[in-house]
Amino acid sequence: MKRNFTRVFLFLWLTLSTLAAYAQGDALLAARAAISNGSSRDLAQYFASTVELGFDGDKQSYSATQAEFVMKDFFAKNASSGFEYIHKGASPEGVPYAIGKYASKSGSYRVFVKMKSFNGAIKIDTIEFTKE
Repeated sequence: MKRNFTRVFLFLWLTLSTLAAYAQGDALLAARAAISNGSSRDLAQYFASTVELGFDGDKQSYSATQAEFVMKDFFAKNASSGFEYIHKGASPEGVPYAIGKYASKSGSYRVFVKMKSFNGAIKIDTIEFTKE
């Protein structure tokens, strides 16, 4: 009986871990596509209710609606010519993040995207753009 319980527990744990990793990867991929396309509307679908945005060290918290307009303005001034992740990972607490490079005609930016789980959904908590 104990052995069956252990097997069931192990199976459930592995299944839930796999689903959590898939959800994180899916949200990071969607964010990458939205940033690459310069689409504030698509990106905003993954915003938490409050988002921290940073541009060259100047960070501010915005509501999701405000953050969408801030990103729309950024993309209008710095039209995308490509965006790719250089590194993806998770903190010891399981917070997924990615570091990427955003290219535009006005220059390149290093981008840091940090996500968090909000009510079971993986959402964007922080995006920072630093001009290279």
